[in-house]
Amino acid sequence: MDFGRIMQMIINQLLRRAVNGGVDAAMRQMSKRSGPVADADPQQAQAAKQASRRARQAAKLTRKF
Repeated sequence: MDFGRIMQMIINQLLRRAVNGGVDAAMRQMSKRSGPVADADPQQAQAAKQASRRARQAAKLTRKF
């Protein structure tokens, strides 16, 4: 391997980590903003849990690409 290819691999790894960190930070920020779900409506709480689970799965899938 030549030096340019090695540098490109290192840069790709750093960019990947930076993007993953940004996605994680954004997901944490959004989950803090939504706040706790009221216990008055358990069906709505269940729907919110499923939505957050789907959002985490989507974030994981987008990181792989």
